[in-house]
Amino acid sequence: MSKDDNSTDKTPAEIQDRIWELAEKIDFCMFTTWDGERQRSRPLSARVKRDEHAIYFLVDESGQKNGQVERFPFVSLAWSDTKSNKYVVVSGKAEVSNDRAKIHELWTDFDKAWWESERDPAIRLMTVTPEDGELWDSPNRLVTTAIMLASAVTGKGADVGENAQVPL
Repeated sequence: MSKDDNSTDKTPAEIQDRIWELAEKIDFCMFTTWDGERQRSRPLSARVKRDEHAIYFLVDESGQKNGQVERFPFVSLAWSDTKSNKYVVVSGKAEVSNDRAKIHELWTDFDKAWWESERDPAIRLMTVTPEDGELWDSPNRLVTTAIMLASAVTGKGADVGENAQVPL
């Protein structure tokens, strides 16, 4: 991407690093699929594994998203930290599997809210292989508000942070 496509001084590698970092830190994302007529979004806890170039989700075998992903595998994941004005969107290809070893590896006590144990046969693994990502990395809310107020008073455009899109 050229400098004109992004409002940041960061290199593409630095942007990629920041996207992976924020996705892991924020955890929950809106997982968006296509059902053939409409987009459908739901919050899911992401297991971000940059070294595997994958983002994993434990899902139930009965979830509608599974069939949507099988028919239309391209999905969008959106993380939002509104208190810090940090936002990340990743798009890529998803697939559903019954990889019991990976389910066991990713299992945490938090998952007991949905299943009794990692041995529950209804658990499926949703794996997203990221293709590209976009970052909005702004100062915290107080600083951003001050910048926007100053911009309104002076009539000059507000520079409220960095925005960039990169392949992942």
